[in-house]
Amino acid sequence: MKILHTSDWHLGHTLYGYDRTQEQLSMLSQIEEIIKNEQPDAMVLSGDVYHTSQPSAAVQTMFTDAIVAMHRACPEMTIVITAGNHDSSSKHEIFHTPWRELKVHAIGNIDKENPSNHIIEIPGKGWVVAVPYAYQRNIPQGFFEQLLRMVEERNTGSLPVVMMAHATVEGCNFTGHDLTGQKTVGGVDAVEHIYFGTGYDYLALGHIHHAQFIHNTEHRMRYSGTPLAVSFDENYDHSISLVEIDSHGALPRITEISIVNPRPLVSLPSDYNATWNEAKRLLEDFPSDIPAYIRLNVEVENFLPAGANEEAQSIAASKTCRVCHINTKRQDRERTTGQALTVQELQEIAPIEIAKRYISNVAGSFNEEMEQMFNEALEALQVDSIN
Repeated sequence: MKILHTSDWHLGHTLYGYDRTQEQLSMLSQIEEIIKNEQPDAMVLSGDVYHTSQPSAAVQTMFTDAIVAMHRACPEMTIVITAGNHDSSSKHEIFHTPWRELKVHAIGNIDKENPSNHIIEIPGKGWVVAVPYAYQRNIPQGFFEQLLRMVEERNTGSLPVVMMAHATVEGCNFTGHDLTGQKTVGGVDAVEHIYFGTGYDYLALGHIHHAQFIHNTEHRMRYSGTPLAVSFDENYDHSISLVEIDSHGALPRITEISIVNPRPLVSLPSDYNATWNEAKRLLEDFPSDIPAYIRLNVEVENFLPAGANEEAQSIAASKTCRVCHINTKRQDRERTTGQALTVQELQEIAPIEIAKRYISNVAGSFNEEMEQMFNEALEALQVDSIN
């Protein structure tokens, strides 16, 4: 079986107020061309189709147009889409019936009563077990194992088995993401790789944006990563994964296929924080004909000079690049309790850490019970934002 594994399209994402529709259309067009050339048996899209749970009509149209175009590029291909933590699970299932006419399976919710709805057969080629994002407490214990046992009973031809999940797996490289807890990335708690059971040949993961295998899984568990960078900290190649599996039990063969961003995200300088004057010179020297988003990494004693943003915009006015952000780091400053924080520092610190700092200032200690209550309240807010 040959599949294309992709995830985390984040359609509708804007970068510091800049619309990214043209980049997203370019990404979708490149994936369509790859499908046309490779003619895969299936494409699996493992969550975070949209950047928000309430995408605009224009963004939803962009997505549906792309899926139809991909179907036309390979009419025999089965497309399986699962909801991620950024998506609205119900929106994925609104057009459940008409999608089936195009061999598209959209799975938004965990169906505890009808687990067979998570199993998609690719006739004569293999099986896809599609599990969308859900909080662990909403997934029945042993649910993954149950699905895999059901496939095992049906898989009389020893065909490849692919499972999909949207999760944080312990041991992954989460570069580009904020670690919001000891084992939490992007609001999703990490799980051990054994959580997904056994019996699949390949686990097509979504959520982490850095393409990678999970260690100690025989190269059977992989994040395809996002095909388009969402933040400046995602300073690595972006791609989709071509996966080929000969039979059930065989090791998958993986080929990364690069996706080119027509407007890349560039940090100046890329590997340290410069003085404000040095950063301005780097911006002045940046080629005028390269369309890019620019972040300036600047070290300051206290704060940027007044009018710094306007000065940076003026330097770039005659260029095709767009200055998005001045990322500041203060010299030799310890971020300890009791010190005032900048807005940027507040944005960089996890909510739980802000709460701990506040409590230590006014009440003394933040005990385990208080931390548990805070995390439960934060999780409830995240659930509400998805639904």
